Amino acid sequence: MNYHSKYGLEYNPFLKNSKDIIIETNDYKQIKYRLDSLLSSRGFGILTGEPGRGKTTVVRHWSRSLSLSNYKVVYTALSTLTLNEFYKHLASEFGLEPMFRKSDNYKNIQAEIDRLAVGKKITPIFIFDEANSINTAILNELKLLFNFEMDSRDRAIVLLTGIPALNHTLHSVANESLRQRITMNYKMESLSKEEGQIYIKSRLKAAGCHHAVFSEAAMEAILNTANGVPRMINKICNMCLNMGSVQNAEIIDIDIVIDAANEVEIPR
Repeated sequence: MNYHSKYGLEYNPFLKNSKDIIIETNDYKQIKYRLDSLLSSRGFGILTGEPGRGKTTVVRHWSRSLSLSNYKVVYTALSTLTLNEFYKHLASEFGLEPMFRKSDNYKNIQAEIDRLAVGKKITPIFIFDEANSINTAILNELKLLFNFEMDSRDRAIVLLTGIPALNHTLHSVANESLRQRITMNYKMESLSKEEGQIYIKSRLKAAGCHHAVFSEAAMEAILNTANGVPRMINKICNMCLNMGSVQNAEIIDIDIVIDAANEVEIPR
């Protein structure tokens, strides 16, 4: 018997490649409100958070909710590129034929933004994930690339997501002019204990499970060990389900959680 049937699950909701399950935490509501506001104001937005907080999941869910007739979303996580590679990649992701010269790609991308925003009334949205790895040269190019009519118009939305180090980079003197153009800047926090419990129970419910899988003590131990980080909660819960199934445990107890946490912990 596999752990799916053992615990009444249609699938494992704690695996990375399982369905997107959005839990409407306070952070989620705050981020969605700010992103929706960015749709009106346009310009630059920043979303940061420590690794594993769920930034990409929230942004992906938000972007998928947008009307294709009003918005064109371009997503990229390739941030460690040379300037020329960056322009070629961005042109390709934007649906353009990449050109050899940087200046040609620059002109074509700006022209396509103009065509969509002015001619088609479609707002382009550029999402740069892992933006904390983008070098200063590319950050400076972003400021120029999205400059229209002598910087009097914002015709696209640029969202930079990454770990909090991104804000430290933007506070350097070299990036001052870009920082001044940022209209949204939000830092994602860890889940509270209450949100963590809702997170686990909601994921189980979404996978078709309507009974207790973890004891209260086990749930508490998971949340204490994971420190409110969704990615760590998922890893520990996944390991618990595997270990519990092997041990034929009807319910995951605190001993299984301790063993699972030790299993997923990286040795120092």
